[in-house]
Amino acid sequence: MKRRGDAVESSIAEHLRVDRVHPRRTPDSFHPPYPSFSARFDPAVDQVVMAYLGVQYRTPEPPPVVVAALAALDSARSGEHAPDHHDRARFVDEAGYTSVLTTFYWTDPAEHDRWAKAREAWTGPQHRSPDAGFFSEVVRPTVRRFETLFSSDRTEGVSVAAGKLSGEIHEHGYWGGARDRLPIAQTDLLEPGTRPTAETNSETGVITVRPQGNLCLIRSGQEWTETAGDERGMYLGDVEPVLRAGMEFLRDDGLAIGCYANRYVRVTDETGADTDKSYGMSWWHSLADLEAWAESHPTHVAIFRAAMKYLSAMGPAARLRLYHEVTVTDADEQEFRYLGCHDRTGLLRAVR
Repeated sequence: MKRRGDAVESSIAEHLRVDRVHPRRTPDSFHPPYPSFSARFDPAVDQVVMAYLGVQYRTPEPPPVVVAALAALDSARSGEHAPDHHDRARFVDEAGYTSVLTTFYWTDPAEHDRWAKAREAWTGPQHRSPDAGFFSEVVRPTVRRFETLFSSDRTEGVSVAAGKLSGEIHEHGYWGGARDRLPIAQTDLLEPGTRPTAETNSETGVITVRPQGNLCLIRSGQEWTETAGDERGMYLGDVEPVLRAGMEFLRDDGLAIGCYANRYVRVTDETGADTDKSYGMSWWHSLADLEAWAESHPTHVAIFRAAMKYLSAMGPAARLRLYHEVTVTDADEQEFRYLGCHDRTGLLRAVR
């Protein structure tokens, strides 16, 4: 990895670069204010799978159908056709349901397809219950349709499956950097397609949301494991509450600005205990709507100011680790299925 002071490189891997139709928002002479990095996938990887499998319930403890379903899912995390990476998180959603979200990543869609019986069973008839709702949200973007960004050399999400990072990159530290890091945005404005629609199977009870072209997904994470003392106090006391307020705005009121759904989750370990990791993941009508919120909405301006104050105070000694991945998927790269979920779950909010 290149160190500070060396020449920066493009976030877009060399084999994905083409002559730009749509120029970057910064000139070549721009110097990022701090180092950041992007994942580097093997050129042989053309497409990945990101599968979010969730379950929701209202009782203080998970009902038996949830316990059994999670145990079966745990068994499917290893062995033949297993994902390249997975993680699990917990959150309470806008309707007060406790939700457990397990995320799987593959760099070989064929391996995912061989594993898919486990995913299909997640919203199968054996899980139809008045005590819980199950959902499966899966996207299969080509590598031209997602980008990644890290403040350190510790990867999360889909980038764990990449195996390595770039050197310091050019396209960050300014509004619009995510679009500039997306390979497909070199030649495509990524205009949104027709809004999603829903179809209910009267026999199974499964609601399938029919997707839209250029649906946008962001997963943006934080890790404070290595913080201590004043730094830990500053993050948890000054920054995290502002971040949480912004995440709750998107969760409760984001639909009006193009955010179909938002979840602010706490990552858990293998025993189910909370870790010092969190992330927000949200579905957006378009990349442009996400950009508009990030650049100008008061809730994100407040997050940005709190983060900048924190980073200015800590300087290079800051131990907080940040990352995100932004994906813009074509309509035929998406699948959304909901069984027994309340009507504000995921993309159901977009079709109510």
